[in-house]
Amino acid sequence: MITKIIVLGVYVAILFLIGILASRRVKSMSDFYLGGKKMGFWAVAFSARATGESGWLLIGLTGMGAIAGYSGYWVVAGELLGVFISWQFMAKKFKQRSDDYKAITIPDYLQSHFKSSSNTLRIISASVLVVFVVIYVASQMDVTGIAFESMLNIDYRIGVLIGFSIVLIYIFIGGFVAAVWSDMFQGVLMFFGLVLLPIVVWFSMDHGAGVTAGLNAIDPTLTQIMGRSDDGWMNLFTILGFSMIGLGFLGSPQVYVRFMSIKSVNEIDKGKWVALLFTLLTDAAAVTIGILARIYFTAEGQDPEAVLGTGGEDVLSLITNEFLPTILVAIFIAIVLSAIMSTIDSLLILASSAITRDFYQKIFRPDLKDEDLTKFSRIVTVVMAMVALGIAVLLYNLYPDRKIFWIMIFGWSGIAATFCPVIILSLFWKGYSEKGAIASMITGFLSVILFKFVFANIEGIGAYLIELDVLAPSFLLAMIVGYIVSKIYPPTDVNKSTPEIQE
Repeated sequence: MITKIIVLGVYVAILFLIGILASRRVKSMSDFYLGGKKMGFWAVAFSARATGESGWLLIGLTGMGAIAGYSGYWVVAGELLGVFISWQFMAKKFKQRSDDYKAITIPDYLQSHFKSSSNTLRIISASVLVVFVVIYVASQMDVTGIAFESMLNIDYRIGVLIGFSIVLIYIFIGGFVAAVWSDMFQGVLMFFGLVLLPIVVWFSMDHGAGVTAGLNAIDPTLTQIMGRSDDGWMNLFTILGFSMIGLGFLGSPQVYVRFMSIKSVNEIDKGKWVALLFTLLTDAAAVTIGILARIYFTAEGQDPEAVLGTGGEDVLSLITNEFLPTILVAIFIAIVLSAIMSTIDSLLILASSAITRDFYQKIFRPDLKDEDLTKFSRIVTVVMAMVALGIAVLLYNLYPDRKIFWIMIFGWSGIAATFCPVIILSLFWKGYSEKGAIASMITGFLSVILFKFVFANIEGIGAYLIELDVLAPSFLLAMIVGYIVSKIYPPTDVNKSTPEIQE
């Protein structure tokens, strides 16, 4: 226990040091929210991936590998494709346009792109950001408490407060720069931890005839890459649900503000390969860890969730304690916290920017200059963190049997379905209008709620929609509605003129 506390203390000290160093670069609101748009490709690539993956990679995806078997690799394929499309075809266009618009936030970009004369688009986008980001941050704080409780035997409430305090201090001091630099440090920990763990486990366990034979001995359906059901349509919807998770990388604000912050368009080509390699190796390793845990800890006819936890969420804790010495277990605790905190810091800054820049400055106090808002930005960040903390504690007290990763995916899907279709259409279609964008955002927002709480309960098709999950259908509907409304209410000639992108 002492070893774990010491390692955790060193990890926290490094984060605070990063915050102190980063604070020297914070001179204005642009510095606080975008690092002055001077970030390098290594930092941006690692930060984008660490933020995009969160604790879901280490706890959710390892568990999915244990429950789903080989079909879990469809998540890897989907995320890899999403990251590739985002960096290859969208990042440069978005970076150049956001620079031309002098945008600091995503609502800034949308307001300038559509040359909006009203604040409707800004209000809707900022409001959705605040709602879903607070839900997502609350779920991440909840996971922090769970991680402290399960891995360090520290009371949940104390664990939540510790995690809350750590991330808030270094963000408060260093803002976006601290978040990106700490994400890079934490991303490196995640990368090496995940990639090396399955190698260590494989050579340490009695692997007998091999992975496929081991899974077949437990349940032959675990080796079926095209799905485990006898119903072909159910398998199709399951595969689509797994692979469509990558849609969230095609415009989610917490990822795309990283493209705003990178110092030049040329850096994006370099960062692309870092992001792709990170995604391929860490995602594949996470699924593999789950598969090895299924072979080692469970037997034929045994309920895997009775051994590995709900959704396999205890896989990482079980496998590290079984195969690694205490000091390496302690390092993995730091890695799990890294995954969680790398998302919390980014989301808090995102929510803070929506209130400070998009509500307070642009709507109520347009007379204020950016440099006058740095202190206010920090205050808003603290308030947003406290609201998320309150929701996390409320969830803990009201729903002790909650499935926390469902809440995480709900928050992720809500942000993605609301913003990704709008970002895609704004980059690639000149006929996209402001009214079409508003319609897309409202449709994406409402569809996530409807597919989760209404359509999934419809007899006959509900089971298929549960496997498909909410993101893909909500994403598609938002694209379709945005297209139809833009055809009915096309942009004016002046709104069609957007900066041309030099490839």
